[in-house]
Amino acid sequence: MPDDQPVLTALAEITAVSVLRGTLPAREHMLARLAALVAVDAPAASYLMNAGTAAESGVTIEDVQGLLIAIAPLVGTARVVSAADRITQALGFAIELEIAQFEAELAAEQAGDQD
Repeated sequence: MPDDQPVLTALAEITAVSVLRGTLPAREHMLARLAALVAVDAPAASYLMNAGTAAESGVTIEDVQGLLIAIAPLVGTARVVSAADRITQALGFAIELEIAQFEAELAAEQAGDQD
């Protein structure tokens, strides 16, 4: 992560340390983090901050759906609906970032080919 984003860098480092130092396997650790995000009604950006690590640890969309079903009786349907919407927003933003990065790389390649 760029040095001009110290807060995002610190949060990414904290996430990495918590996975490394935790006693749960990485996948279960990230499922617990996602459950906690739902419980505190976290914003979409919080889900986005954890999406990469969750995916890398093997968490799937089906896992997230199962998690939301499992915790609904405890956190309530309003929190689950809110979380589902925010997770969808975060995934949409992540996809937009990937597309923008791909387009930038493609444009750079095309510019290099013209030189």
